[in-house]
Amino acid sequence: MDAELNRLEHQVEQLIGLYQSGKAEVRELRTQLAHLEAENRRLADKVRLATERLEALLDKLPQD
Repeated sequence: MDAELNRLEHQVEQLIGLYQSGKAEVRELRTQLAHLEAENRRLADKVRLATERLEALLDKLPQD
């Protein structure tokens, strides 16, 4: 009986450790996602600005 309780206690401790690791991983992934979303917005703004500049330059070209 004691051996079985010790085994169950060990399994519960393992589960708690896995849960805590998973929680930390999710927290880290959420942080990474927020940074990547911000970077994506920054790059999208740069592309938009470059597109606007290119269109302005194209509008200045003489039409044949």
